[in-house]
Amino acid sequence: MAVTLRDVGKRAGVSSMTVSRVINGREGVDVETQRKVEDAIEELDYIPNRIARGLTSQKTATIGLIIPDVVNPFFSPVVRGAEMTARKAGYRVLLCNTEGDLRLERDYIEDLVAHRVEGLLLAPANDESRHSVFPLLRRDFPLVLIDRALPDLDCDLIVSDSATGARKLVEHLIAVGHRNIAHVTDADDTSTGRERLRGYQEALAAASIPYREELVFRTTVDQIGGYRAAQQVLALSPMPTAIFTVNNMTAVGTMQALRERGLSVPDDMALVCFDEVEHLAVLSPFLTVIDQPAETFGSLGAQLLLERISGKAGKRSRRIVLQTDLIIRISCGSKIGVPTRGDSALV
Repeated sequence: MAVTLRDVGKRAGVSSMTVSRVINGREGVDVETQRKVEDAIEELDYIPNRIARGLTSQKTATIGLIIPDVVNPFFSPVVRGAEMTARKAGYRVLLCNTEGDLRLERDYIEDLVAHRVEGLLLAPANDESRHSVFPLLRRDFPLVLIDRALPDLDCDLIVSDSATGARKLVEHLIAVGHRNIAHVTDADDTSTGRERLRGYQEALAAASIPYREELVFRTTVDQIGGYRAAQQVLALSPMPTAIFTVNNMTAVGTMQALRERGLSVPDDMALVCFDEVEHLAVLSPFLTVIDQPAETFGSLGAQLLLERISGKAGKRSRRIVLQTDLIIRISCGSKIGVPTRGDSALV
């Protein structure tokens, strides 16, 4: 017999309406009640009707791709890689943009499964995304996570070595003389934010530079977030001499704030970030970055998903960690005029 909202409500000691509010991510539910509802959902193995119907689907030669920010240039090659690989296999890709909103993400997952996609590629909004994908994994629905990992989930995953990449960036800043280095990063609820913060801390520790929490600024990983965080950095006294931003969009926002203050990179402030900004790199190649193989996230993710759909993947989950490239340019005040790739770059 199918588990209903009422069954979940009885187990949690709340009304069906409260259960619905938790499932749909609506406000007005306290933390303790939400925890009780989530525990009841897991205990009873509840799954929304729309998803349940979609899980009985027939073959449609369609997969879903859900990303958190279509504006971020990192995700353009991700989409391209996934679409090219899927097309070669005779599959179409349906793209959804969550804007980092958990409610939108949950709705898109339900919509795609209800429309009978055969599998999902998901770049999660944050750790809480795990509640939306638990029902799929319990029923062996084909799913591959890309870019961000989720806690307590056993499924196929493709990430980059964020900690090592961050360590390389900060080591380079230290090598060219910087000691007072600010870090503009993501919230604590994303694996990428945590890993890049760890790399930052490891580089400081290796150079015997004390870690200072007041130099870490958590923000949204977009241009506005970078702009606001940079304003906080510039208000410090003494002001840091370098900023390491968690991604390219926060770097763009940081540059905007610096420009408004009449400051330049690298003369007044060094700046490094994760992810190449392709159009900026062509027009004015000056940012030192960690370049991730973005298209590989998409192409390899689609390949793993198609193998999972066809039954060729086996039962064991696969975790793939992609390596990154350090591209050294002049944004650190290093006086290097020619872009250099890899660990062998001379400083």
